[in-house]
Amino acid sequence: MAKTKTRWICQQCGFQANGFLGRCTECGSWGSLVEELVGEAAGAAAQTALSRSHPSLSLKGGRTALAEAERPLAQPLSEIEASDSQRMPTGLAGLDEVLGGGLVPGSVVLLAGDPGIGKSTLLLQVARFLSQNSTLLYVAGEESAHQVRLRAERLGVSSKNILVDAGQNVVSIAQNMMSGDARVTIVDSIQSVFHPQVESAPGSVSQVRECAQAMIAAAKEHGIATILVGHVTKEGAIAGPRVLEHMVDVVLQFEGDRARELRILRGVKNRFGATHEIAVFSMTDQGLKEVDNPSALFLGDRLNHLGKKQSPPGTAVIAGGEGRRSLLLEVQALVSNTTFSNARRVSNGFDYNRLLQLLAVLEKKSGLFVSHCDVYVNVVGGMEFSDPSGDLGIAAAIATSLLDRSIDPGLLFLGEIGLTGEVRPVKAVLQRLKEAQKLGFKRAIVPKSNLPLDGNLEPMQVVGVETLSEALMQAIPGFETAKKRPASGSFEGGKMD
Repeated sequence: MAKTKTRWICQQCGFQANGFLGRCTECGSWGSLVEELVGEAAGAAAQTALSRSHPSLSLKGGRTALAEAERPLAQPLSEIEASDSQRMPTGLAGLDEVLGGGLVPGSVVLLAGDPGIGKSTLLLQVARFLSQNSTLLYVAGEESAHQVRLRAERLGVSSKNILVDAGQNVVSIAQNMMSGDARVTIVDSIQSVFHPQVESAPGSVSQVRECAQAMIAAAKEHGIATILVGHVTKEGAIAGPRVLEHMVDVVLQFEGDRARELRILRGVKNRFGATHEIAVFSMTDQGLKEVDNPSALFLGDRLNHLGKKQSPPGTAVIAGGEGRRSLLLEVQALVSNTTFSNARRVSNGFDYNRLLQLLAVLEKKSGLFVSHCDVYVNVVGGMEFSDPSGDLGIAAAIATSLLDRSIDPGLLFLGEIGLTGEVRPVKAVLQRLKEAQKLGFKRAIVPKSNLPLDGNLEPMQVVGVETLSEALMQAIPGFETAKKRPASGSFEGGKMD
């Protein structure tokens, strides 16, 4: 019997320790170290049989590697054939756009997202389209074949070209990949499969690393496009070793709230295209459907009020640039008096620390006293907005809520706010303004340094500003008078009015 020993491995970063540690010294995670058994000598018979059947799956020093005899010879770069025509469309235009044009043969894609967000639904819809012209292998490591069939019937998926493998042994899965005719393989999920030569539970750092390497080797050797489904932690990071994201070619993040219909597919890493593209889907009873006009979906009823009546206090419209797509979002703010010594700041969909920075600039540079008020900010629709171009709109929403003033619902805000109160330039201004023009917006406040623009935006009026105070005066009629006489019951200079 081979001698065994134990080691403690961090499930977040893969750090190894000889004893238990409450906190990982590498990544700082608490309670992430798990004890695993490590074999000092692998079974010689199993190793020999595995190496003879498929040398590409043999373990060398604990790592999966291609056998030396099967390694391809180096080729001159100019003689290597490469063409985008080899890409395989997935049947979903948004997904193809995020991938850079479709699936590349031999590529490995990692799709990660929260439980129940719709990853399996998305992949079954992709399998339905791809199976029309080629064979596809669907590995259901977390479900039985019967469960996959039930979900497929609900989505209207039925094809003889979809081969379902409910096994979990990565060696058998890789053998099916290389011996069959499948051009695409879907593995749901990478945390559910295991390598028989790794003495740890499925889902551990060692298992995820070795199983991923085995399937990557098979995919690269035979030109099989492979999609791996990955779990996420409660913090939203991809579960397993961090090296997993470096091993694959494409990393996709599937985001959304299960309480809402909206789903967003975002490219995090892409060796074959850009990483700033997104696709917007809506979850229905028949599966995922692409949203043709996501800006109209995010703005909702606000578009019906354009040119008719004023928007309620504490609201503003901001624009974010996601690749070739521009998204218009409504941001809401609520400023109210607090009865506690420390005022609360709550932010949903916007960076909390950046909100604190905007509040400090509003008070110091614009004369709006918010230090003794509770401030709540929400980006409508569940969208996570990290673009600094939304600073100006969020500051305007906070100001109108504090002053209880309404503004034109057809007004768009675009600009980054610096610590000195200046409005800094942002990218893709013309692209975002054209999207707002299509939806009927008549006026926009943008950084003056972004003007003039190379394009016709008639009849939209574009106003350039240099400071936050100038922007608020343009957006809020009588701003200077309003801030000297705040709404009844509000704070000014730390004293109750």
